[in-house]
Formats: sequence, structure tokens, C-alpha cells
Amino acid sequence: MDDKEKLSNPKVTIQTIQKYGFRFQKRYGQNFLIDDHVIRKILRAADITKEDTVVEIGPGIGTLTQYLAEAAGKVYAVEIDEKLLPILADTLSTYENVEVIHNDILKCDLNRLLGEGNRCKIVANLPYYITTPIIMGLLEGQVPAESITVMVQKEVAERMDAGPGSKIYGALSLAVQYYADTYLAANVPPNCFMPRPAVGSAVIRLTARKEPPVSVKDDRYMFRLIRTSFNERRKTLVNGLRNDPELGITKEAAEAALTEMGLPTTVRGETLSLVQFAELSDRLQP
Repeated sequence: MDDKEKLSNPKVTIQTIQKYGFRFQKRYGQNFLIDDHVIRKILRAADITKEDTVVEIGPGIGTLTQYLAEAAGKVYAVEIDEKLLPILADTLSTYENVEVIHNDILKCDLNRLLGEGNRCKIVANLPYYITTPIIMGLLEGQVPAESITVMVQKEVAERMDAGPGSKIYGALSLAVQYYADTYLAANVPPNCFMPRPAVGSAVIRLTARKEPPVSVKDDRYMFRLIRTSFNERRKTLVNGLRNDPELGITKEAAEAALTEMGLPTTVRGETLSLVQFAELSDRLQP
């Protein structure tokens, strides 16, 4: 298909929306891409080839899907909004390697979809309001994905990629980096979407790790400790931890663990690396 005929052409997008009387729904956070340069950046970042099976989350009217279909061997497009299904049947009708699935990605069994032992690359233009639950659901669920390349709110992408000491470094940074290597691929201005979002976006690729970068006795306990450490950023790590009754960590125990690690007792959580949080978790876990 010629690029001028694709949905990345704003005129074609408008014609398609008008043809079906489609109305954007805020509850699904729908913003459709209308810039082929951005789409090509996504494809490059995801490194899609004919050998790949791609799972696209939220294809919308099929803008990115058309390009994925031409680049990949097989594309599963998972769409939650049933009102988009007839539009997708139209816009993707010439692509025999695309299968549209009406489902919520958080409820979709990708192992069953792909077949046991098969892997995929996940690509998505994610709704801002549900970015974190989807990303963490995929990572924690250990889905069979080599990588996850997503368009998200710029601030969220930067938080995922942030390191210790940064003002935007936090629990999300540590959780994502426990499961994946991060790569910020591109910044995307609001005028690349229809309708225009109020904030800038960014493309980030998360490449799944074969093994976690740290060894820890109980990763669930460690992440509970991490979340508690960042709940009140202005407080010292010691004061933050003792305020969580479920952890049951006393001030004395927290101070002793930090001292044994060679850290000051006045340290804040935002300065600790994942390696240090893993050591702290092992020292404090009952």
C-alpha cells in the first residue's frame, strides 16, 4: 500500500473516522498516530523483521498495524474497544498476516495465543491512564516477549529510564529495570496525534532480561520495601520504612542495616541503586 493511502496520512484518518462515525472515547485514552516518520522510528526501535511475530496492544483504527503488517511475519492486534472492530476489518483487509483479537491485554493469555514456547515482540501506542498497569502486568507476568516497544507519556518513559539520584527516579524505575534493559528511542510532540494530547510522548524499548540483574531472597518483599521507600520522598529511608506497619521494620533495624552496608542512616531512598535495595531487603527480611 502506498504511504499516501495509509492511515498515517491525516486526510485518510479523518475520512475513515467520518465514514464510520467514530467518536474518541476518553475512557480508552484514544489518540491516533498521524505521522509516518514517528511510526518508522517505532519500527526501527522494535527491530521488526519478517521473522518476527508481533503483538500490538490497542491498534485503534490500524495506523501502526499497517506498517507492522508489512514489516513482520505475523501480527496479532489486541483491541479492547468493540466499536473499532469493523473499522479494523476495513483498514486491514489487504493484510493476510494480521489477526485482530477483541480482548483486554491484561486478560489475554499470550502463551496460549502464540503457542507454547513461541515468543513475540510487543509494540503499542499506550493510553496514558493505564500505561503503568499494562507495562508492569506484562513484565511481572513474564509474558513470552523478547521486547516491549511502546509510545507513552514522555514523563513516564523518562521515569522508567531514570537512575539513582535523579528527581524522577523511583519505584517504577527500579521495577522496570529489574525485568528489562531500557532504551529511550524518540521524543514525540503532541501534533503527531489525533486528537492532540496535552503532553509530549516518547518511544521506549524494554528488552527482556534473561535473568534479573540482582539476586534477592524475595523479590516481592524487596519491591514492597522499595515502594515504601518512595511513598514519602522527603523523608529519610529509615523514617519511611518504619511508617509501614506491614513491613514491621524498626528504626534501629533499618539504621543497623544501612550502617552495615556502609551507608549513612540519613540516606534517602532515591539515592539507592537496585543492587543496594536488594542487599537491604535481604538484611531486613524476617
